[in-house]
Amino acid sequence: MGKVEKRLLDTIARNGAAHLTLIDPAKQSPKIAGEIASDAAAAGSDGIMVGGSTRAVGELLDDTILEIKKAVDLPAILFPASEAGISRHADAIFFMSMLNSRDPYFITGAQRRGAPLVKKLGLEILPMAYLLVEPGGAAGRVGKADLIPRTKPELAVAYALAAQYLGMRFVYLEAGSGAEQPVPVGMVRAVRKATQVTLIVGGGIKTPEVAVERVKAGADIIVTGTLVEHAKDRVAKIREMAKAIKSARGA
Repeated sequence: MGKVEKRLLDTIARNGAAHLTLIDPAKQSPKIAGEIASDAAAAGSDGIMVGGSTRAVGELLDDTILEIKKAVDLPAILFPASEAGISRHADAIFFMSMLNSRDPYFITGAQRRGAPLVKKLGLEILPMAYLLVEPGGAAGRVGKADLIPRTKPELAVAYALAAQYLGMRFVYLEAGSGAEQPVPVGMVRAVRKATQVTLIVGGGIKTPEVAVERVKAGADIIVTGTLVEHAKDRVAKIREMAKAIKSARGA
């Protein structure tokens, strides 16, 4: 187990759950990304996910991570949309497969292309199944996902179990960036009951109450991104979210 994974698991063990802030390099300058990361760290976030869009590549990606690392000592974890979303400057990478995609590229194609570079750079690997749940958003459209219906938690369980049996240690249930409806509580609960993976939930988590419901249902990590982009007071908004997440299982 690498340092970043151990840090995340230790945080979950200590606080009941962890919070990650997602920063898409395509949505602001590297300097502003560093400021967002600084605010996130001050507010209690436990790590920074970097990526999420097909434009989060190359010099922009590198410069964004460098600014983040200059600003905070939180782990910078790559969240790539393709094999182009890899940077030597990150601390770890969610090496992920969209198991419910109709396109083999998103299941094993991009992974095959990116794996040699990941090995060459010596990045810490966090093996993850990325599962798109209705409504799915842009990630679902771009990834050609057969979206998991909100009314079929048993389908999410089947995918999550497959991921666990394939050796993936993380499962990310994603409703899509800025989704009007987050992943249903019942689906989170069903996946938690059936598996031993580290369970990540994101997409449409706009209030502490919504986050708390999902942590109580079994989510180990809550991801927010759009929330931070639109907040007038980032520190206050992230602090409110992070505090609620970390107190949820003790409530």
